[in-house]
Amino acid sequence: MQNGMDLNSFTRRRLSPSKYTDQGPAQLFGPRLRRFGTTTMTLTKILATGLVALPVLFTLSMMLRHQPYDRLLRLAEARVLEKRTQPNDTGAFSSLGLGRGSEHVLSQPTDKSNDKLLGGLLAAGFDEASCTSRYQSYLYRKTSLYQPSSYLISRLRNYEDLHKRCGPNTESYYRALEQLKSGQTVGSPDCKYVVWISFSGLGNRILSLASTFLYALLTNRVLLVDRGKDMADLFCEPFPEKSWFLPMDFPFIGQFESFDQKSSHCYGKMLKNSVLNASAESVPSYLYLHLVHDYDDHDKLFFCDEDQSLLAKAPWLITKTDNYFVPSLFLITSFEQELSKLFPEKGTIFHHLGRYLFHPSDHVWGLITRYYQIYLAKADESIGIQIRVFDSRPGPFKHVMDQILACTLKEKLLPEVDMQDSVVTLSENPKLKAVLVTSLNSGYSENLKNMYWEHPTLTGEVVGIYQPSHEEYQQTEKQMHNRKAWAEMYLLSLTDALVTSSWSTFGYVAQGLGGLKPWILYKPENETAPDPPCHRAMSMEPCFHAPPFYDCRAKKGTDTGALVPHVRHCEDMSWGLKVIDNHDEL
Repeated sequence: MQNGMDLNSFTRRRLSPSKYTDQGPAQLFGPRLRRFGTTTMTLTKILATGLVALPVLFTLSMMLRHQPYDRLLRLAEARVLEKRTQPNDTGAFSSLGLGRGSEHVLSQPTDKSNDKLLGGLLAAGFDEASCTSRYQSYLYRKTSLYQPSSYLISRLRNYEDLHKRCGPNTESYYRALEQLKSGQTVGSPDCKYVVWISFSGLGNRILSLASTFLYALLTNRVLLVDRGKDMADLFCEPFPEKSWFLPMDFPFIGQFESFDQKSSHCYGKMLKNSVLNASAESVPSYLYLHLVHDYDDHDKLFFCDEDQSLLAKAPWLITKTDNYFVPSLFLITSFEQELSKLFPEKGTIFHHLGRYLFHPSDHVWGLITRYYQIYLAKADESIGIQIRVFDSRPGPFKHVMDQILACTLKEKLLPEVDMQDSVVTLSENPKLKAVLVTSLNSGYSENLKNMYWEHPTLTGEVVGIYQPSHEEYQQTEKQMHNRKAWAEMYLLSLTDALVTSSWSTFGYVAQGLGGLKPWILYKPENETAPDPPCHRAMSMEPCFHAPPFYDCRAKKGTDTGALVPHVRHCEDMSWGLKVIDNHDEL
């Protein structure tokens, strides 16, 4: 059975005049033909007219046949762009500027080459055939309302030069590798590195990798990425000329899974055992940073200025984390000025870095574009609903379904239906609203689908419900599972408005890439739908689920969500931290 209603066929059925269904050409056109009569004179006139028109028709057909292929391609591309900027004037969307064609976007002259490079985020010059998504993504996404700062663009170009000079298979890399193998730090190395270990679920990996890249920018280190089982299968290379992947012959690469707080080079353990201290003149050739959610107070000293001065001496840092730790970087005094220059709009960090770093591989891009074209491209509005239920029992659960409906109807994201079927809508051009549901369980989308199939909407809109996959349970190590997960995060980011689940990194990735402030479904308690059911996010930034609560300067515990105005506690996790703009409100 097809996912959701076929909106086009549904529209065609509604608009097809039933009085003609059983009539052939003779019945339809017979009366008209009789008006002309059947005399020889009339037939002669018709034949003469046809002979005169034939050369004109032939000339037109030859002109159309020989249109250049690239012109046809531009026409097809223009259709996608026209759909991407279609004006949107309905309810919550126009008032919030969320439609595909908000006035702000339409009033700006469109520089297509600038769109293609995402306002300067992306470097020109890549071989486009090596990664289709890199330069095609702008065709599927509405123009971002958030432009990267000129300083961020400059720093990204500088980083690319650094990566080219120090990345894998360069002289600098080999010199640093020899120092790593020797175990000794000799002088000041040309290049320093931070190695990211592939760890945890896909949403966590994307967020932690973005955090690690920002740390690399702040500390002038080269980021090298552990491939894990599927990183190369999911993402294109983001940097020109040199790979971001750690070479397979890198020392310790086979030991990454065993790295933990007990490892001999673990920074927290070395502090705890007084092997290292802030006044140390030299450090080992590499240090392991354990920034996983189970880290202890010594590991968390990573977020103190004094410790950053010590870590700066190590040529190699190897980190394992499942957190979006960006909010706590804003609490490190030595990083404050640089972060403010990079991100004048502080709530845009993952939005910019995510679009710069994470380009779907060709296989995943195929999943995204095929699904988008079939189910979302022709919709007047699209809504994403991301459902994550932290319950091991099989669903769907009634209280979760009640919460989804309460949120989407209250916030006017979805239209109400007439349960009495008393509404008869005769619109010739009904508005099409596509709802993209992502969930491990298919029950929620089926319930929505049945509701909008069985009953008319009070607004006259036609609503299609679509769910790309329903894997039943999370399968982190399965290749196709992660391909679909990445495709679904990306598809959600292409919608006009988004509803997400509390605590879900899957939703965080989608909202950040899409530049969307979602409506967050509160976490249910005692199998009861919360009241209110959802709340609008203060910013599109992800939440740091396991931040430290320590004042490095005062050397005592403190509420780190109250130290600066732009780092606050998360809406969906009271102890978490997220970055907001100073003008954002709860």
